[in-house]
Amino acid sequence: MIPLDEILDRLWQDYARLTPQARTVHDLLRSRGERIINDHVAFRTYDDARTGIDRLAAPFVEHGYGPGAEYAFPEKKLTARYYSHPDATRPKIFISELQLSALSRQFQSLAVGLIDQVSADLRRPDLCLSGRLWKVSYAQYEVLRAESEYGAWVAAFGFRANHFTVSVNALQSFDSLDALNRFLQRHGLRFNAIGGEIKGSPAVLLEQSSTLADETAVEFSDGTHTVPGCYYEFAKRYPTANGSLYEGFVPASADKIFESTYRR
Repeated sequence: MIPLDEILDRLWQDYARLTPQARTVHDLLRSRGERIINDHVAFRTYDDARTGIDRLAAPFVEHGYGPGAEYAFPEKKLTARYYSHPDATRPKIFISELQLSALSRQFQSLAVGLIDQVSADLRRPDLCLSGRLWKVSYAQYEVLRAESEYGAWVAAFGFRANHFTVSVNALQSFDSLDALNRFLQRHGLRFNAIGGEIKGSPAVLLEQSSTLADETAVEFSDGTHTVPGCYYEFAKRYPTANGSLYEGFVPASADKIFESTYRR
């Protein structure tokens, strides 16, 4: 069993390598004396039994994570589930998957073909850390993107953290998510404004914002091309009736957060 701290550290190192803005955010917040706590780490995958939510969640379940609520995103043809750890200082794990059966036969054939290339490797215990295991062309990426930007992202980047999330509740020098957004924008960070720059509200017990994904050079089988990669999210949680912070997610907000990786 891979130690949980090692899993989380390897996920962060890979994510930070692909996402220059992550280092920028950390440097800016630490310059104010902030200690950064991760609210959740998110993954994307296909709903093939070899690669679905249960497979990516396995190493976290081994370390005591338990499943929380499940969510549906009909327009994007996604389902999702989050996992939480008894130790509240551990980040939640949010895993979504694309429902291949809801897409065209051409899309299904391409996606399953990628998975078939590496079927044996998919049994590895560190699948969530493995990155892209298959070969894919930019032409195939574009065919997938025409139907699902999400599906094309999975094809290009494979199994890795799609984003980390700063817990705004743990910050000391910002009194609101809006104040944090303004600070980061003054330093050049660009935010996803689809559905509003801040998604959610105190009424639904969760506010979220996210940057736009960094443009990332990806090596495809037919050449290197720049495509949207990973982004950073920020979450402020509000107390429930019993006084504890809300643990779940808000589908209407998450639906728009997914679009942080859409091509602009």
